[in-house]
Amino acid sequence: MASSASASASAARADGPSAPRGHPPPPSATGGADAPRTRSTDGDVLRGTTANRAWPVPGGRGVRPVITRPWLPPPTPWAAGHRGVDLAARPGATVRAAAPGRVSFAGKVAGRGVLSIELSGTGRPPLRTTYEPVRPTVRKGEHVKAGQPVAVLQPGPYHCDSPCLHWGLRRGRTYLDPLSLLPPSLLANAPPRLLPVFPIPEPPPHEAGATNARLPNLSPTATSTAPDTGLAPVATSLALAATAAWSRTRLHGRGSASRERGT
Repeated sequence: MASSASASASAARADGPSAPRGHPPPPSATGGADAPRTRSTDGDVLRGTTANRAWPVPGGRGVRPVITRPWLPPPTPWAAGHRGVDLAARPGATVRAAAPGRVSFAGKVAGRGVLSIELSGTGRPPLRTTYEPVRPTVRKGEHVKAGQPVAVLQPGPYHCDSPCLHWGLRRGRTYLDPLSLLPPSLLANAPPRLLPVFPIPEPPPHEAGATNARLPNLSPTATSTAPDTGLAPVATSLALAATAAWSRTRLHGRGSASRERGT
């Protein structure tokens, strides 16, 4: 019994936010030489639907909760990283199961409340979600549904700058992104909604001639059919008279010059 509790505590401890820095962790916390992997493939996670998935904590006004720190897998198994996501929540907030499954651990690890749930129908080894720091309200071996209250967020200790829930996901010793459990409809800011359809307003009716009264008629037809003012013939007559006078003056000048040369 003691060895079983020790194994569960070691498994829960390995689900923590990050691995210890500096020297590699002791084998008791990691499972020996078979180090936990930190990369995942598309086939590792079974993405559910809105019917069997839920956010562990709610956000404001019914939208998704604020992610204060995302999943950041380290480049190597023992390097620093963030093996889960942090969701903003107030102390005392209700923590709900992200997916249906069986409670595999409900207790404390290093003074911090931890809850682990093995997800149903996710193969062998099964996917396992973890929540901390929490006060579990369910017991080991109990089956839970998605969205069912399973714990209460404790007032610390947190590894965040403000109160948050650390949510982790593993398959065996492989760390995965918990957000990969959720369908797109839950990852969006709010559930999709159909917007109401409003009719396109018609332009207000205009009185006859109102447009012509405001705008000048600049069409070519209107320009070509403008009434004749009679100024064109007058201008032509003046031009011809000026040309004739200039011609007479020039001829008179040439005749005078010829007479002077003949004398």
